[in-house]
Amino acid sequence: MSVYKENRIIHEKGRYLSTGLLTFGMIVTMAMTPSHEKTVSSDIKGVQKNSVVNRSFDEGFQAKTFHSAVVDDDNTKWFLTEVGIVSFDGKKWSTHNKNRKVPTENLKDFVYDLSSYGPELWIATSLGATVATLPVDARTGATTYYTENTTILSDNVLSVAIGKGSLRWFGTDKGISAFLNKKWLTYSYQRKYPEGMFKDFPITAMATSPDGDSLYVATDGAGVARVYRDKVDAISGASEYAQWGPIEMPSDKVYSICITPDGTQWFGTDMGVARHTGYKTLENWTVFTIDNGLVDNFVQSIAVDRKGKLWFGTKGGVSVFDGTAWISFTMKDGLNSNNILCITVDKNGIVWLGTDNGVMSYNNGEFVNYR
Repeated sequence: MSVYKENRIIHEKGRYLSTGLLTFGMIVTMAMTPSHEKTVSSDIKGVQKNSVVNRSFDEGFQAKTFHSAVVDDDNTKWFLTEVGIVSFDGKKWSTHNKNRKVPTENLKDFVYDLSSYGPELWIATSLGATVATLPVDARTGATTYYTENTTILSDNVLSVAIGKGSLRWFGTDKGISAFLNKKWLTYSYQRKYPEGMFKDFPITAMATSPDGDSLYVATDGAGVARVYRDKVDAISGASEYAQWGPIEMPSDKVYSICITPDGTQWFGTDMGVARHTGYKTLENWTVFTIDNGLVDNFVQSIAVDRKGKLWFGTKGGVSVFDGTAWISFTMKDGLNSNNILCITVDKNGIVWLGTDNGVMSYNNGEFVNYR
């Protein structure tokens, strides 16, 4: 897919810029006209606060900071914390630190995968990408992929994502790697994304398109990039970083991505959230900030619930958007913390919010705080 004609990358004042003629298929950090509509509600249908329940963790449970969350097919909730991997099966909180093959420190990100080998967790760490079979106990099988046993670009893996079929994506401090059917894909995106770009602007989050073949990559300062698996099993650049244009995202510092089932892309930045529909770069963008109803502009996590409502975790609380109206919750409403680091939705539609002071669940107007 050609995105630019007469491409060239220039480095200026520590930033990577690009020039050329825009064509179809590019998602970039370019300009978007902000929406000035503001509808704030104290009661979005199905989302309101009726009560808060405070609960203590099981005795001896030490985790406090919950920065990433996934749900497996048995509806067990899994979290990355400062003490490693922890889980909650609805009755008991458990810490999974008995397996020497599964790292417990410097865990960056993880995803759940039901592969041909069974249920697994893929974990991004500073020592490589580890895949561990569930349950993660002392006898769990686990393998770590790093530069000495694979062609992954770097041991410092910052994010992971599950693609179509057996396609797996790895975001590192030197770029994006992937493998499919036990084969590591070659990468042909250097012209669009030089290695130095990812060193200067680290990857902060990744998410795949509904078909799993395209990957959206958020960076800390270089906006959003998109790559895809081409027909010859290589990773190609589908979009190129640009800083200027008639559309503008709130910020080039992007910290969260959520792709809804219909393909709508939501990007959380340090200055608000951007929504993009379709795949034409210069069309169908909307910006939402505190002026529209967002509780805080620093958006660290985004998730969509089973009814299609968007949940935005910020440094100032959590906001919910139903497409028209907003409702927000903060510590004044009983939250453990306003610093929402991760959000996931379980099989029963319960929303889980990880913070720097424990974890919370929300269901039918009730918050349950664990700390």
